[in-house]
Amino acid sequence: MTSTSDIPNILASVLNRRVDISPESIALLAARLTVCRFPKRHLMITEGIMAGRAYFIEQGMTRHYWISEGEEITTSFSTEGGIAFSMDELYYGRPSEEYIETVEPVTAYAIPTTELSDLVSSRLDLARWWSAIHQDEYRRLHRSHKERLTLPAADRYRAFASQFPEVARRARLTDIASYLGINLSTLSRIRASIS
Repeated sequence: MTSTSDIPNILASVLNRRVDISPESIALLAARLTVCRFPKRHLMITEGIMAGRAYFIEQGMTRHYWISEGEEITTSFSTEGGIAFSMDELYYGRPSEEYIETVEPVTAYAIPTTELSDLVSSRLDLARWWSAIHQDEYRRLHRSHKERLTLPAADRYRAFASQFPEVARRARLTDIASYLGINLSTLSRIRASIS
């Protein structure tokens, strides 16, 4: 990719986050992107491994999870417009502590994490954009954490489905139940009562 006209739709959407970004910065970012296609249930990021890339999701959905005592604990989902990457790798130079798996076939645009870091640290407009992304993500995590600790299971699911309707429609019930911290049979009863 070498010109702003070559920017994928999803990148144009992601760049439109409360921050003005110069055409030059957009072109620099777009020039470093490579299209990737992954099948359903593919591990894009693996615990203990340096992936070396961050992914802008153009189409499809991913699930982020940890393994604790042999059980997968879903921590988040990314859909069209989202970014999937290992925070451990990008910010701390360590192998990932989580897995990121495709829930369905995914088309994404990859950028090497070193190049993303260089761009964000050398371009003020991209630094503000990256900060806005993290502010949005922190707000989402804070809200989800509060809901898990304070709401009954049915209200937790309703809040989740309201905030993430596409994920509620497309993700496996086992992954949603894990994310919400409830068991699968409880989630099935809740969904049946809402329908």
